[in-house]
Amino acid sequence: MAHIDIQVPDIGDFDEVTVIELLVKPGDSIKAEQSLITVESDKASMEIPSSHAGVVKELKVQLGDKVKRGSVVLVLEAEGAAAAPQAAAEPAVAQITAAPVAVAVAAPATATGPVRVRVPDIGDFKDVTVIEVMVQPGDSVKLEQSLVTVESDKASMEIPSSVAGVVREISVKVGDKINIGDLLAVLDGVAPAGAAAVPAPTEPGATPANAAPPAAPGTGAVAPASAGSVPAHIPAVAPSAGLPHASPSVRRFARLLGVPLDEVKGSGPKGRITETDVQNFTRAVMGGATLTRLAAAAAAKAPASGSADGAALGLLPWPKVDFSKFGPIERKDMSRIKKISGANLHRNWVMIPHVTNHDDADITDLEAFRVLTNKENEKSGAKVTMLAFLIKACVAALKKFPEFNSSLDGDQLVLKQYFHIAFAADTPNGLMVPVIRDADKKGVMQISQEMGDLAKKARDGKLSPADMSGACFTISSLGGIGGRYFTPIINAPEVAILGVCRSTTEPLWNGTAFVPRLMLPLSLSWDHRVIDGAAAARFNVYLGQILGDFRRVLL
Repeated sequence: MAHIDIQVPDIGDFDEVTVIELLVKPGDSIKAEQSLITVESDKASMEIPSSHAGVVKELKVQLGDKVKRGSVVLVLEAEGAAAAPQAAAEPAVAQITAAPVAVAVAAPATATGPVRVRVPDIGDFKDVTVIEVMVQPGDSVKLEQSLVTVESDKASMEIPSSVAGVVREISVKVGDKINIGDLLAVLDGVAPAGAAAVPAPTEPGATPANAAPPAAPGTGAVAPASAGSVPAHIPAVAPSAGLPHASPSVRRFARLLGVPLDEVKGSGPKGRITETDVQNFTRAVMGGATLTRLAAAAAAKAPASGSADGAALGLLPWPKVDFSKFGPIERKDMSRIKKISGANLHRNWVMIPHVTNHDDADITDLEAFRVLTNKENEKSGAKVTMLAFLIKACVAALKKFPEFNSSLDGDQLVLKQYFHIAFAADTPNGLMVPVIRDADKKGVMQISQEMGDLAKKARDGKLSPADMSGACFTISSLGGIGGRYFTPIINAPEVAILGVCRSTTEPLWNGTAFVPRLMLPLSLSWDHRVIDGAAAARFNVYLGQILGDFRRVLL
């Protein structure tokens, strides 16, 4: 038997690509055209097949290696007729070049002309309403620029363009009901492969200008194998940690829907994230899925109002009253946001054993520093809010008391190593809870800026699922309204939430006299299954100490 070097064939206009998966190992018997490795560029991922059958003698590449056309992938001990001299292997390498080139269709296409842009898969939703049309005929749009905003009964989201070009025709208007696959617009532009767009039809029977000609007989071109025809592989080495394990096309699809891939659980080989995984994540976020079966049934029957039958939770039925007997009444439909948030709050209050600790923090010096900072930055227009300081203070407290930065998963406690802090934003349509991601890595000024941007998106109804997912801890502030203390409801699957009210100036005894100090009321609700009273008291005290002397965040 002869030894043959299996090389990387012509994989298109790519200089170097990265090896992201090894599909065979030394000693494996492989067939001709069986996939050996998976490589990835910034535009596509593809599997490199073998030109011969035989036994793997030696692997020449490792995970993370950069390879290009002609690079040796492995040494194969060829079988039977395939055991030709090494020189004879060159034609075989050339023979399979059509397969990887055909697979690498995720690279942008070059065909121009009218392109139909359609609604992509936005989850398990039917008849979502167009609430805003963001372009008009004649506008030039970029790739992934938003075209329309749609709203379901659970969330609103923007639909971006899958092509760049000039808008020829808008096919929807405000108030229209649309579904997956419906035509949004016709653009004169370039459609990248895999996009939710198809060329506008030409005359019947005409062949599209960019259609590939059929392969001539005898050229040896090999069509890409179907998913069902590729043998199952067990990678010799697990993919390296780092970026989520997903192809460029899936990454682009996730960006289109605003889905954070680092929070998606992959169902493919070795945890690889598929397009279906992204779709399921979107459905879960927009549907508020994390309900247990009992709570889901209760929420379905009693989404938010008190008009539901309490028997769903094993309680006495809710009283049925004809209120019109007692005087004039008016009926008003609840907003979509209140319906879904009400169901979540109902579930959380019923299923989580809440306890709330109340305390006060002396923020006299911190408020003076905040006012001075804003005065110094008056010309730039950048303003720091007390809530931004609270977010940084909570990050410091979460680091000191890690059980507050956790979630229950069955009988296990998931301790998070990241710090995404949510804040409740009051909007005309109801309460929204956007998330500041990686707050531990950001300064107070940056946090203030991001909070302003997210709050505006919330008021405009343009928060994406990604903007509201992944939080570790939530702050609910009533400081602009008033009040003293309250019991905020924990936002599952978090285990604690901080409520703050308007600060007031009070006399405080300093040991010799009463002095005026600015006091901030704190209300910390916590899950008693995870946290005990002593830990909660220490958390509140430590948080108050940080707010009293913000230099502690540096320790």
